[in-house]
Amino acid sequence: MKNSLENTGGLGRKLTIKVPAEKVSSTFDRVYKGIKKNANIKGFRKGKAPLQTIKSLYSDRVKQDVLEDLISEAYSHALGEHSLRPVSPPQINFDKLEEIEDFHFTAEFEIRPEIVLKKIENLKVEKEKLDVTEEKIDSIILQIRESRANLVPIIEIRPAQAGDIVDIDFIGTIDGKPLEGGSMRDYKLHWGSNSFIPGFESGIEGMSVGAKKELQLKFPDDYGQKEIAGKQVVFDVTLKSILKKDLAELNDEFVKTLDGCNTAEELRELIRKDVTQQETKRINEDLRARILHELVKENPIEVPKAMQNQQKEFLIQDTEKRMKQQGMNASDYELYKNKWDKDFSETAAFMIQSSFLVEALAEKNKLAATKEEFNERLENYAKQSHIDIAKLREFYNANHERQHQMKYQITEEKVVEYLIKHADIKELPADKLTKA
Repeated sequence: MKNSLENTGGLGRKLTIKVPAEKVSSTFDRVYKGIKKNANIKGFRKGKAPLQTIKSLYSDRVKQDVLEDLISEAYSHALGEHSLRPVSPPQINFDKLEEIEDFHFTAEFEIRPEIVLKKIENLKVEKEKLDVTEEKIDSIILQIRESRANLVPIIEIRPAQAGDIVDIDFIGTIDGKPLEGGSMRDYKLHWGSNSFIPGFESGIEGMSVGAKKELQLKFPDDYGQKEIAGKQVVFDVTLKSILKKDLAELNDEFVKTLDGCNTAEELRELIRKDVTQQETKRINEDLRARILHELVKENPIEVPKAMQNQQKEFLIQDTEKRMKQQGMNASDYELYKNKWDKDFSETAAFMIQSSFLVEALAEKNKLAATKEEFNERLENYAKQSHIDIAKLREFYNANHERQHQMKYQITEEKVVEYLIKHADIKELPADKLTKA
């Protein structure tokens, strides 16, 4: 079998392959004989039907089988001959396949880029300095007190103003007809929450308790519900009371109503511990992202377009699923997708580059996930999630891709740990960090 290799630009390659007529004929003969041996044809004993009968009945099937066999064998042989490692399925093109003629076809694909680890040590990265301040703890304690606060009417007689909590009834109509979901009684509106369309909150300003007011507003043109976007709406509002939060005093009695604490000081220490753990985890995740970006920056790799497009499509579909779960409709998501198209592409390219580098670094420094580490990860996850370990193993053993993802995750963690250990890290306050 003869072949020639052409560089089509970047990582693109094109193999032009010729399979000689003798190989084509012998493959046809082999496939026909295999079918003849097992064919059950009326009027003939099994395996005894004439070859011409077999050809008349199974020619299309045989041609497809021969085609697949010839391409598979010749393509694999050519890849080995040129030491090529494709990262995408080949695009196969051919004119015809005849039983007694040479078979010509082309295969176009992209190859794995050459990985050159130019710099993996002394990578310069910034790390946010852990700073759990008393103000942060005070803020969380205030949130806890507010979440358990009672709403009570204000004592002073005055109209509603920005920052108030108002108890209102409202009825919404469009063209004189009730707006579906646009009416409520005893609604507690926190002024400044922006939970209504523009003009609703400001329209209440100056209203006194017991007052009624008609608000003539318009839904934004880009409102999520397309059927009412841009339409005029009327809200008849009754202000029933102006409220304020009655915060419980921070004392041991209040603290005992919470889980796990008996004194105000114990509460502060518990919050300090939780915030420290959360902030440490967040800072380490940020450092992981920064060091991988620096690794990619210092060790540039050409990205196979097919892989980038596939990864980009995965990101788009995953984002679409999450956005729709959050209530975004299809047309709004289409606008979002178009707006962030470049970001999707760049993120996909980074993910591919970093994965190539992680695998190369793991191979060089013997950091690939071991079988023992994989099993340990499964056992830990089973304990944390209260899942039977046998069922968890069965779940992963049934799918090679799941195993690969788990092993890659372990490998990446080990590589990042190695990079951090050998990096030039500069700790900075959050407001001094360079945007990642």
